[in-house]
Amino acid sequence: MATIYGEACLAQATKITDKNGEVTGGPVYYITKAFGGAFGKFLAGFFAVAIILALGFMGNMVQSNSISDAFKTAFGVPAWIIGIAVAVIAAFIFLGGIGRIASFTEKCVPIMAALYLLGGLIILIINIKNVPGAFASIFTGAFTPEAVVGGGAGIAVREAIRRGVSRGLFSNEAGMGSTPHAHAIAKVDKPQDQGEVAMVGVFIDTFVVLTMTALVILSTGVVEVGTKFGFGKDNVNFTGTAVAQKAFEHGFGGLGPKFVALCLLFFAFSTIIGWYFFARQNVKYLFGDKAIVPFTVIGIICIFCGSLLKVDLVWNLSDLFNALMVLPNIFALLFLGGKIAKFAKGDKVEM
Repeated sequence: MATIYGEACLAQATKITDKNGEVTGGPVYYITKAFGGAFGKFLAGFFAVAIILALGFMGNMVQSNSISDAFKTAFGVPAWIIGIAVAVIAAFIFLGGIGRIASFTEKCVPIMAALYLLGGLIILIINIKNVPGAFASIFTGAFTPEAVVGGGAGIAVREAIRRGVSRGLFSNEAGMGSTPHAHAIAKVDKPQDQGEVAMVGVFIDTFVVLTMTALVILSTGVVEVGTKFGFGKDNVNFTGTAVAQKAFEHGFGGLGPKFVALCLLFFAFSTIIGWYFFARQNVKYLFGDKAIVPFTVIGIICIFCGSLLKVDLVWNLSDLFNALMVLPNIFALLFLGGKIAKFAKGDKVEM
């Protein structure tokens, strides 16, 4: 939350208005301000290339993969059909420009988030007697002698950082440098105001939505605590979205997987739209308006291809490019930490 506060404040303070009257902002501008000269331009360019690859191409492959996987599990629809459908709808929205992108996301995301949380709450009420045990299993898994020994040996720490940080970045994007593009175009009186809004977003996403999902999975007994991937009485292995679908099936029966698939469709698709916009801003920064159409075409092809790939391959590619875009962004945030502190105090900050 502190990280994204800094990102949002800096994005507001360094945003520009281009020749077409479009407000633009993001890490490339505060990275350039932070370091200046040739080094600042190099880091900004490095970030721009990384985010185009990480979100515009690889990240959206992950999202389309999740959608196709969920629909195949819930409805038995072949992945290639879902891939084509998602790619066509995405193309329609992409070609409509920023106005159509904003209109779609502001209408769909709040409704689907509320619906998902309501569904999760119903599952927890149905399994209320198991909720204390679910909380207990979290702390037991973290502080048992085995966990302490593993941590001391460095193995558990390495895996916790590897999995925890990468998934944390993927869920709320704080520190990754993606959401500042959206925070930059918000209309607020002071940069601090947008920083506070950004913090609320991370809290809801991570602490509320993701904790709800974890408790649903643990309280339904879908995961056997103490095993890596042991699910259900027949101990069949599941990964990705299928884990949540199996958990919701315990409360909603056959409707559970379908409920998760529909929620995921809107969550993942709105992410595709948002990530396209973030990457598009950096394509524009590097190559100008003429490059937007070729980028859009490649992005649509990646959306289709992502629906056909295996889960592990897609996630590994995404994690790699996410890490590359984090580095220059974090360097800039650390370098500009003093200015972020001034924002937090309510002081006027000169960039």
